[in-house]
Amino acid sequence: MVKWNGIAKRLMLLAGLAALTLPSSGCAMAYWFTKSALAFSAFWGTTPLIPVTPYFSQQIEDTYWEEERYSKVPILDPIEGENAPLFCLDPPSPDEVIRALPSDPSGGVPFLAETARNNVRMTVDLIVDRVDDCKVVPHVGPVRLHHCHYKCTVYFDQTIRSHWPVPFTHSDNVQDVVYIDHDHFIRCAGPDSTDITLDQIH
Repeated sequence: MVKWNGIAKRLMLLAGLAALTLPSSGCAMAYWFTKSALAFSAFWGTTPLIPVTPYFSQQIEDTYWEEERYSKVPILDPIEGENAPLFCLDPPSPDEVIRALPSDPSGGVPFLAETARNNVRMTVDLIVDRVDDCKVVPHVGPVRLHHCHYKCTVYFDQTIRSHWPVPFTHSDNVQDVVYIDHDHFIRCAGPDSTDITLDQIH
């Protein structure tokens, strides 16, 4: 709480200094920019130009990326054969592991608070590989749930850097462990169509 109070006081001080010095500096850029923005917005029938940081655009893209690739449970076709082997074949990708880390370095302000990860190494270990019995799931049908749980250990060098108001650089060796589930459904195989006779159909 003390940290946020200090940042708020500093921003208020900068805003007050700008409000006092800009009108008496002879610079009319803010006035003409505001006037032109309002004129263009009235002509095009929209809001004035609003500067938006690319951070929010990246957040939206990351949300769709993770939802499409990592937030859905796939439904696979049945495995042919009575004694067909069932084992996990889809370990987490490095991109998925990095996105699952609890500490997110994004959102830092350039020159004020920057966090970087260097020399990233990781190990992925399969800890659970189990297939449940066939059961009926609403909106899916008769399926079996295949449990695939992975333990991912990530080693990296985390560097925290700031250039203002107090320049400093701090590096630390970090080890994070995340558990990722790749559970998926497998449809239960029904009777072979070649074994169904005309009498059974009627």
